[in-house]
Amino acid sequence: MNEERFNLTKKAGIYGITGNLFLLIIKGIVGFIFRSQSMIADSFNSAGDIFASLMTFIGNKISSVPNDEDHNFGHGKAEYIFSMFIGVSMVFVATKLFYDSVHTLILGSTLEFSWLLIIVCVLTIITKLALFIYTKRANEKYNNILLESNMKDHKNDCIVTTFTLISIILSLFGIYWFDSVVGIGISIWIGFTGISIFLESYNVLMDVSVDEKTKDLILDIIHTHKEIYKIDNISSSPVGAQHIIFITVCLDGNMTTFESHSLANSIEETVTKLENVYKTIVHVEPIKIEHNKS
Repeated sequence: MNEERFNLTKKAGIYGITGNLFLLIIKGIVGFIFRSQSMIADSFNSAGDIFASLMTFIGNKISSVPNDEDHNFGHGKAEYIFSMFIGVSMVFVATKLFYDSVHTLILGSTLEFSWLLIIVCVLTIITKLALFIYTKRANEKYNNILLESNMKDHKNDCIVTTFTLISIILSLFGIYWFDSVVGIGISIWIGFTGISIFLESYNVLMDVSVDEKTKDLILDIIHTHKEIYKIDNISSSPVGAQHIIFITVCLDGNMTTFESHSLANSIEETVTKLENVYKTIVHVEPIKIEHNKS
């Protein structure tokens, strides 16, 4: 399962690099030739996408390395470290595009209409839609923030290029200012997405707790054991896309060590089978129970 997850993410990174490199070249050349600010902005966006796909490839390679003596719980958090790089790069690209687009809006656009601009937009939308569908299916099968980041990026690009297409069509009717407005809109969109990806990765690296749905499933599993008198604590720590779960339960102090450890092992095995759980550690706390004397 982990090997297939690694291979899918690896392919997504390679496909992303290849597709975005192709789009960067054609959008950059055509955008500068016909002086379309929205197309130039779109080409910068593709440059950022190449970096994002490269980070996906590298981050996935590192996170797939199994646990060792120095990293007892594996290297899963590499996904989130490299995802943060993607978020930061998107914010930098957005800042540059925003400045250039505002500058063009103030001074006036010099966009020259060409059907080649239309063709490039259509090619971009088709390429990005195909990449979005692939990464979406892969992410649904194996939850991975790197795949999710790329999936969002491909979806955003489809929307962004659609607005680029509209701005180019409007130039046929002498409406040139919309080209710069679209450039500004693209920059804001990229910046917002970059910040969202950064914050999601930051939360995991700061040991955000397991989601409520998984926590409820854990509680249901624990409640099936009638020998447990009290759940003293449930805490968690993220490891990549999964969590280590720490549970403390209170049992009758008169239970034998074998019985209490067997129950703890049973809980650990069942909880660890949950999708979002990497490992479960159960601590048994003996308490004094008053038994009725007959």
